[in-house]
This record gives sequence, C-alpha cells and structure tokens, in this order.
Amino acid sequence: MTTSSSPATVTARRIPRYFLISAWSIPVLVVGQFAMLAIIPVVLVLAGSLRDARLRTVRRWAIALGVVYATPLAIWLIRPDGAKSVSKDINPILVALIAMAAAIVLVRTHRRKI
Repeated sequence: MTTSSSPATVTARRIPRYFLISAWSIPVLVVGQFAMLAIIPVVLVLAGSLRDARLRTVRRWAIALGVVYATPLAIWLIRPDGAKSVSKDINPILVALIAMAAAIVLVRTHRRKI
C-alpha cells in the first residue's frame, strides 16, 4: 500500500522561506560588519519561531539567538565611550556566539521531523 501525500500537505509542512533566508543572513551580516542591519533577520527569526507552529522545535534556540544578539547591542547602547557602530564595538567572541546560535537554529530547523 503506497501513501501519497497531496501537494497541499507537503507545502503546509514546509519551512517558511523568510525564516530560512533570515537565519542564513544573520551570521553573514554580523561577520561581514553589518551587525546593526542584522536586527531585521533576528527579529524575523524570533517572531517566526514564536508565531508559527511549524517552527516550534527551534523556539528555544531562536530565543537564545535573540538574547545573544541583544547583548552586544545593549552594551553598545549603554557604554558612553562606545564606537560609532556596533560592528566596531562588538567582541569577536560575541560574533562567534551569534554565528553559532544562528547555525544551531538552521541545523535544528533542517533536522526536525516533518
């Protein structure tokens, strides 16, 4: 007996394209010295994981990504002698943590059971 899934069920379970593009762009933007611009994909990943039931498995990691990204942003805003840009002021360890958190979100997204 073969079970064939209709195109409607296959597309209903797919990962949203905006989520994948945003998750891939976060490490690219942060490592490429566009850390302030990375706020847009971070918010999209965080909001997408909180609102979309299909992304329930990556919710914790998306929240962790948001916290890790918000840390250098808050430090940059609070410090009175900070650099003119977040990218110039961010610690390389935090850049690595942001890239690692985004990579974990991507891996967990692709490894989830469909």
